Amino acid sequence: MMKIGILTLPLHTNYGGLVQAFALQKVLIDLGYDAITVHRVSKPKLSVKIEALIKRTIKKYILGRFNLVIKDWPSESESRIIAQHTDKFIERYIRLTEAINSPMEYHKLNKMGFDGYVVGSDQVWRMYYTPGMPSFFLDFTKDIDNVKRVAYAASFGVDDWEFSEKMTQVCGSLAQSFNAISVREDSGVGLCEKYFKVKAEHTLDPTLLVNRQVYSDMIDREHAPLGPNVLYHYVLDKSADKLDIINKVAAEKRLRVVAVMPQKKFSEVGSKGLESCIFPSVTEWLRGFRDAEFIVTDSFHGTVFSIIFNKPFIAIGNESRGMSRFQSLLKMFGLEDRLVFRSEQVNRELINRPIDYHKVDELLESYKRFSLGFLTKALNE
Repeated sequence: MMKIGILTLPLHTNYGGLVQAFALQKVLIDLGYDAITVHRVSKPKLSVKIEALIKRTIKKYILGRFNLVIKDWPSESESRIIAQHTDKFIERYIRLTEAINSPMEYHKLNKMGFDGYVVGSDQVWRMYYTPGMPSFFLDFTKDIDNVKRVAYAASFGVDDWEFSEKMTQVCGSLAQSFNAISVREDSGVGLCEKYFKVKAEHTLDPTLLVNRQVYSDMIDREHAPLGPNVLYHYVLDKSADKLDIINKVAAEKRLRVVAVMPQKKFSEVGSKGLESCIFPSVTEWLRGFRDAEFIVTDSFHGTVFSIIFNKPFIAIGNESRGMSRFQSLLKMFGLEDRLVFRSEQVNRELINRPIDYHKVDELLESYKRFSLGFLTKALNE
């Protein structure tokens, strides 16, 4: 059995990141591979902590904002409390290698007997999210023969080019040694060709390759149904305008509003408010998408799971987190009209406009066949 190592972003309390990691590993295992996710551990740099501490100290003691929390990052023990439920998901559903604590430690993987590596999915090729970028182009395998190198649904996250000239050269050279490359956004195809001089295919985010019944079974093993008449919102970057959209939909559809997120951020309340910072479980998060009557989200994977569970939804454009992801996903399924940027765009007609999920599901099955075919061919040839 071919042993495959999966490189993705570090696993923490990011629901979408966790479920896409589970999904890609499951798909590879179902295809007959011995798939294991590389356990990349990420910690804030000391310089970042010091800079944050100085800024907040100035605000509190010099500018007089005494309600500020000075230490705005949790200790390791506090982090474990905050992530206690999401960590259980990782322990139960994702196979991991030993910990890789820095890009300098990727050479450890060469001793684990991997026959190949799959890089993806999520924004693994976005400079802002990925320190040690050459590792995500498998630089640690460059002196190893007969190892498969595949990128599956790798994402740059944005349409514009964020790589420096030097990093473009380094990563472009490494990309040219890949057996096959696919990207999650249609714009990524052009970026790979223009800057790396390589051909890339456009494939589905791995969460869309897994049958919705798999997610539903996971939910039923751990949670009771959410109940009727619910508007579920998953909003990463809160604002008054987004709250107005939520309230508009709730009023029009006569739904009660439910969210599955911590009540507070650690940076807002510090150690004294730790209990309010705990993330609910991943399956509780998934349950919201399955059981709600309507979804409002500014998240890419929130949009994905609205589609997977065939829900009416509104996706709020989240430009700081990368718009190309939303636009490419919605374009695939002819759902561009579900994307809004401000409350004024949301009216009764949009809220009540039906989605033809028969057509959406037909398109999804076609994209699944292509995406699974790409993955199988890339690893077998």
